[in-house]
Amino acid sequence: MTVAELLDQAKAQGVMICTAESCTGGMVAAALTDIPGSSAVVERGFVTYTNLAKQQMLGVHAETLAAHGAVSEQVAGEMAEGALKHSDAQLAVSVTGIAGPGGSEFKPEGRVCFGLAAKGGPTHTETVEFGAQGRSNVRCAARDHALYLLSQGLVTLAQK
Repeated sequence: MTVAELLDQAKAQGVMICTAESCTGGMVAAALTDIPGSSAVVERGFVTYTNLAKQQMLGVHAETLAAHGAVSEQVAGEMAEGALKHSDAQLAVSVTGIAGPGGSEFKPEGRVCFGLAAKGGPTHTETVEFGAQGRSNVRCAARDHALYLLSQGLVTLAQK
């Protein structure tokens, strides 16, 4: 599904979308708002690059960050849920990861965690290992995967 098709589907379903981004720095929201008419379905985007921003803007728990780190499915889930709570959207996607360069033995470059939350439904989280393909490539791959997750979220909402 193209971004334009995703937006058309959201509009047809009456679904507003929001994003909560860390390593992508707003690239998901930018991809959505590059399409004319996106204001009908893009409610808002949060760029929460620091742990403090994740806590203040999205309500991510300090305990979750301390226990699992910012690059974790637990934090990605709380980011997506917080985006829904702090917006009027019905569908939220979150992205947090190590775009590079660098990383560690436990959190390598290219590891990105995603969250997808929908009003009235369970939150889905997943981790994708994009590999050490360079910062720009990891960020673009993460953006594209987040858009894919939004399209899947719309399919799930349509089935309810």
